[in-house]
Amino acid sequence: MKDEQVDIKTPEYVSLQFQTAGLGSRAAAFLIDQLLLTVINILVVIGLAMSLNLSAENAFFEAQAFHSGTIATAVVALFVLNWGYFFAYEFFSGGRTLGKKLIGIRVIQDNGQSITLLSSFIRNLMRIIDMLPAYYFVGMLMVFFHGKHKRLGDLTAGTIVVHERKKKKSKKKSFIEKEIESRGLSKESFDIGEGALKALGAKEWKLLRTYSQRFMGVEQNQRLVLTRKVAEIILPKVGLAVERQTEEDLENILLVLYLQLKEEWEFEL
Repeated sequence: MKDEQVDIKTPEYVSLQFQTAGLGSRAAAFLIDQLLLTVINILVVIGLAMSLNLSAENAFFEAQAFHSGTIATAVVALFVLNWGYFFAYEFFSGGRTLGKKLIGIRVIQDNGQSITLLSSFIRNLMRIIDMLPAYYFVGMLMVFFHGKHKRLGDLTAGTIVVHERKKKKSKKKSFIEKEIESRGLSKESFDIGEGALKALGAKEWKLLRTYSQRFMGVEQNQRLVLTRKVAEIILPKVGLAVERQTEEDLENILLVLYLQLKEEWEFEL
């Protein structure tokens, strides 16, 4: 089914446009993930078989108890692995499993924000129903016929699967890029942490982008005031104290945050 463009309003009333991922791209991503899981499952089963063979040298009753315990543990481990793969990978990797990364799609919330731990848990828990009666039949029907290509898990968790937007390509470095380079800054200059960065959304990105583009063009005293005002808005959200930083440190931290958010928010459709 043809992918469609959707407009999403963030909690800060910023309008974002995304291309929804249809059945074809989602199925391709799922097949890649299943191929990876199949290989891992085979390795686990081989390991289990080797453990059972080693136990055959024990006494009969001891071996029987060992077999039962090992098989039960392996069954639980395989269930956790196959379900937890999607749940954990999507949350810790910004809504992308390996398959989704390779295909270029990701899971986000309906409000445009990154997927949360709860929404990832709910949408993947609902796979149990989407898989019925076999081969994800219910899920495929939902994705094919739903206007935004949502399966039951997406409807329940309030999520949507979209195509990654293409990053803007520019051969010539911008003024702010030259300034950042001259200061020796990079995305790794400050370890903000992935969890802290999730507190910054489209509104904070626009503020940082505006600040980065203008702060060098204002008079020194105004620049100090501007830097401190922006820092007082942004830094508490990532757990940093404004009072402990010099003006130069504040500028550098804001510029590094600009670099880190740029990958997430600066795209073209």
